[in-house]
Amino acid sequence: MSQRVRVLVTGGAGFIGTHLCEELLRRNFRITVVDNFSTAPKSHLSFFLKHKSIRLHKRSILDARLMKRLVSQCDIVYHLAAAVGVDFILSHPVDALLTNVEGTANLLKWAAHYHKKVVIASSSEVYGKGTHSSMNERDDRILGPTTVSRWSYSEAKAIDEFLALAYFKETKLPVVIVRLFNTVGPRQVGRYGMVLPRFIQAALDGKPIPVYVDGSQIRSFTYVKDAVRAIVELSLEKKAEGEIFNVGNGEPVTIKDLAFAVKAATHSASRIKYISYKKAYGSKAGDFEDIRCRIPDISKIKKLIGYRPQYDLEKIVHCTVKDAVQGGAEK
Repeated sequence: MSQRVRVLVTGGAGFIGTHLCEELLRRNFRITVVDNFSTAPKSHLSFFLKHKSIRLHKRSILDARLMKRLVSQCDIVYHLAAAVGVDFILSHPVDALLTNVEGTANLLKWAAHYHKKVVIASSSEVYGKGTHSSMNERDDRILGPTTVSRWSYSEAKAIDEFLALAYFKETKLPVVIVRLFNTVGPRQVGRYGMVLPRFIQAALDGKPIPVYVDGSQIRSFTYVKDAVRAIVELSLEKKAEGEIFNVGNGEPVTIKDLAFAVKAATHSASRIKYISYKKAYGSKAGDFEDIRCRIPDISKIKKLIGYRPQYDLEKIVHCTVKDAVQGGAEK
């Protein structure tokens, strides 16, 4: 495009959102952000004071009049606004569902009306329990019962995907769906259950590092700078429209080994404390079910845009610990 690209970032004050804004600024895009700060730290306001070229609206994406106006004024919408984190979803199930479903429906309606490209930030939670060691975009989804609130987030994100793809099929709305796998890095907070910042903060405070059950759960972690570069590259690729892409890192690690890696990186004397789900979640333990293994198959995104994660686990932990030590993380 010969003129500066105009973008709207919903949820732009969040952890991934602020990093996405930095990547978009680096590319000289004109940025408008909508975020109601329901889960974004208030300290992130300083990010926007520093970057005065970003227009910030402290409003909800459920505000239909606002979204209609802002969507009409942009070229691309990056839709990151969502209720996130296991703790938040278990504590606020109604708000989480309304934000994640109604908010996306509202945005897609106006995007279709003005025919604006939309990038939907989905989640590896869509896969549910999963049956494969490496999850492919076309794999079946396996979920628990509706009586377990944890699965409501998976269903909400799946509905978002169904709706986006329906608009693509019926109206040719250019949509791209990215399924993010455990994105971590500077500015992420542990308040809503995110594991890496919780481990780091406990280690820095000299407190026990809490690992659920025996810590044998297997995950992979994606550095946020890798993730946002992939999101922007996909948004600019015509062949990505109407498609779903895993955005992650294929390097597996057990949660127990992650805790020891954090302990080593922080030079902490903290002990690893193994706790039950009942102790961790209390009365909400019945609404939680863990996943034994979640690793992405990233062959599809590699083939299309040549995506290769630049940060391995050791570098991810080092960079995130360094930021926390310098005061970038918030408890």
